[in-house]
Amino acid sequence: MNHTAPHAAHDGAHPASHPAPDDDGQAEILDLDAEVLAEHIASITAWLPVEREPCHIVDLGCGTGAGTFALLARFPGARVTAVDASESHLRRLREKAAALGVSDRVRTVPADLDVDRPELGRPELVWASASLHHLADLDRTLRRVHDVLAPGGLFAVVELAGFPRFLPAGAPRERPGLEERCHAALAHHHAEQAPHRGADWGPKLTAAGFTVAGERTITVNVDGSRGEAVGRYALSSFRRLRSSAAHALAAEDLDLLDELLDPDSPRGILRRGDLAVRTERTVWAARRA
Repeated sequence: MNHTAPHAAHDGAHPASHPAPDDDGQAEILDLDAEVLAEHIASITAWLPVEREPCHIVDLGCGTGAGTFALLARFPGARVTAVDASESHLRRLREKAAALGVSDRVRTVPADLDVDRPELGRPELVWASASLHHLADLDRTLRRVHDVLAPGGLFAVVELAGFPRFLPAGAPRERPGLEERCHAALAHHHAEQAPHRGADWGPKLTAAGFTVAGERTITVNVDGSRGEAVGRYALSSFRRLRSSAAHALAAEDLDLLDELLDPDSPRGILRRGDLAVRTERTVWAARRA
């Protein structure tokens, strides 16, 4: 949660449709995303304009559980139904729940939202973080969410303004702009695989019968000095970027990417002191009347 774009994992979740062929690699990025951006995810859950504490929450396209566990922490009396197309991601989520002692508060449901109609009960809150823009029939799914929500319930849609960037402007010194060229090489693929990425979700939610109760954009800028997970996040991301963009990059760019990915190179990503995670996330909160 796959119409998996090469960096779909940076969305913060695994799409609730079409599991990725590289679930393990994507799961690693999802876990690192949750670790590095934990404060930002918590700030979003804290902002949600719920009218009352939810008892039942659905996490659509839960991935390995970044949203699920943030919501369990935010609402200690709630239980979460975690939905995803990837069995391996759900298994990883269950293992985390057991380690945290919250297994009794989590139910996992394998489902492809483009095909299946999973039984979700009557939740007071539905959360979808970067999991819906991959869907073939987005409007149908939004109407389904509206119909399953309890009256007065809240639907939270979290989306990325763009994929995270890790290198500073002008880097690497040998070939400035390398990171931007990699993302530009994938732009057409992303447009085909995630046609709703970057959309204004307000009108879509209104058309599905919701009333938009709030919208907020979170600017993310996590300096690499705050923890070694930033380096591992950047390394894992550049590995996937190298694999996906190779067909469209110059040989000189590929050579430099290989050097950045070499753990033994003095110029490798893990040895850089200038890394940061920079992106934006926008959340829409919509209420069922």
